[in-house]
Amino acid sequence: MTIRSLGVRRAALLASSVAMVGLLAGCGSGDDTANAPRTESGTTAPSDSTGSAPSGVPTDAVSNSLSPSAPQSPAGGTRCHTSELSASVGRNNPGAGQENFPVVLTNESSRTCTLYGYPGTAFVDASGKQLGPDPERSSAEPETVKLAPGQSAWAGLSFANPEVSGAGTATPAALVVTPPDEEDPLKVAWKSGQVPVSGNESSVRLIPFSPGTGA
Repeated sequence: MTIRSLGVRRAALLASSVAMVGLLAGCGSGDDTANAPRTESGTTAPSDSTGSAPSGVPTDAVSNSLSPSAPQSPAGGTRCHTSELSASVGRNNPGAGQENFPVVLTNESSRTCTLYGYPGTAFVDASGKQLGPDPERSSAEPETVKLAPGQSAWAGLSFANPEVSGAGTATPAALVVTPPDEEDPLKVAWKSGQVPVSGNESSVRLIPFSPGTGA
């Protein structure tokens, strides 16, 4: 074999080796891609073992957050439930063309509980149908009222005297009262005559609970 032939053969072998290395490298790259972890769009992040919301999720979307009318009760008391309360409407205290009634809730249970905010109220007829628009809440700052057994709290309910305002009227059969953050209502017979139910001066206004009976 001549020196020239030997050189040509070595060059061919070298080219073949380079091609084989390139082929192996390409195969290795394809395998890595196939075995890499895949992140699927929309995958839910694991929840925190402490019960807190995953990062980026609003806390109130995953927990029973307290409404503005239901802060944490102070030590020594928890929220009063409807089954623990009785309701009544106190004597009218009129003034400046306004009728003003205290809506009173009394703790009938054997434990201390709390009220905070406004009652839900509605005038209803004998069939239970609401009369007039929903009440409007005042901008007064609520306070937490602690009720020992037998103690009461009152919230003010007022409206313009229909004889003065000219509003349309009806005579309710009852006032439905729902304690703050409760769903079950209490019903109080309404014995104070006509109330405004239509027209520009038909609004009923509420102020939040304060200690006592409002008498």
